[in-house]
Amino acid sequence: MNPGDMFAIGSALCNSMAVIFMRLAGHQIPPVSLNFFRVCIGCALTLATLWLLGEPFFIELAPGDYLRLVISAVIGIAIADTMIAASLNRLGASLQALANCVYTPAISLVGFIMYGEVLNAWEIMGGLLVMSGVFVGAVMRAEDRSSRDLWVGILLAAGAHVTMGVAILMVRDIYREISVLWVSSFRLSIAALALFVFAKIRFPNAVRSELLLGFLRPDMWRTLIPMAILGPYLAMLCWISGFKYLEAGRAAIYNQLATVFIVLLAYFVLGEKLTQRKMVGVILAIIGASIVASQ
Repeated sequence: MNPGDMFAIGSALCNSMAVIFMRLAGHQIPPVSLNFFRVCIGCALTLATLWLLGEPFFIELAPGDYLRLVISAVIGIAIADTMIAASLNRLGASLQALANCVYTPAISLVGFIMYGEVLNAWEIMGGLLVMSGVFVGAVMRAEDRSSRDLWVGILLAAGAHVTMGVAILMVRDIYREISVLWVSSFRLSIAALALFVFAKIRFPNAVRSELLLGFLRPDMWRTLIPMAILGPYLAMLCWISGFKYLEAGRAAIYNQLATVFIVLLAYFVLGEKLTQRKMVGVILAIIGASIVASQ
C-alpha cells in the first residue's frame, strides 16, 4: 500500500468522523452557517500550519492557474459542501449513504474525461464491491421523508459529489507540483470569501444570524470545532494528497469507505444498532477495498 492509498483512506476516516459531528450540528445550525464555520476554522488551521512549517503564503502561478483554483474553491467547497450539509438535513444517515454511491463512478468518469484514466478489471471489481457494500449496508427509510425532501436530498448529494470531483481534478496538475497545504489554504480562503459574499447578497439584513450563527453558539462548539478540524483541515489535506498520488478512480474507491466508517462510528459513538445487513455491507466494502489495495 503506497502513501496515496494511506492518504485516501485517512481522508475517508477523518471525513466520516466529521460527518457524524455535522449531522449532530445540522439539527440546530443551517447549511450555509455550518459550512462557513467549518471553512473558516479549516482555513485558519491550514494558514497556521503554513506559518509553523515556514512555507510561503504566496506562490507565483500563472493567472490562469489562479483562476482555476478560485473556480475550484467556489464550486467544490462553497457550493458543494453546502449542498452536502443541506442533503444531510433532508435525507439523514441511511439515505445519504445510498446517495453517496454516486461518488466513485462520478469521480472515475471525471478522471476518464479529463485525463483518460481507466481502472483495471480488479480495481473495477473492488470498486463495485465497495459501492455494493454501501448500498447493502444502508437502511432505507424513505417512508419517514416527504417525497420532495427525498428527491431534493438525493439530487443535492449526487450533484455535490459530481461537482466536488470536477473541482478537485480540474486543478490536479497544480497540486501535483506545489504544496498541498498551500492549495488547501488558498481554496478554503476563497470559499470563505465566496460564502460571505453570498450571504451579503442573499441575506443583506441578516448576515449575522444567517452566516455567523456557528460562531455565536458557544454551546455548540464542542460539536462544531471537532467537525471543522476533522473535515476541512485533516480530511481535506488527505483527500487532495490522495488525488495527488493516485489515479482519480482508485482514490475515489478508498474515499467511498467513509460511509462504512460512518456505520461503525454510529455504532460505537452514537449507540446505533449494528444490524446483520450493515455488517454484510461493511464486509463487502472491506473486501472491495482490499482487492484495490492489492493492485
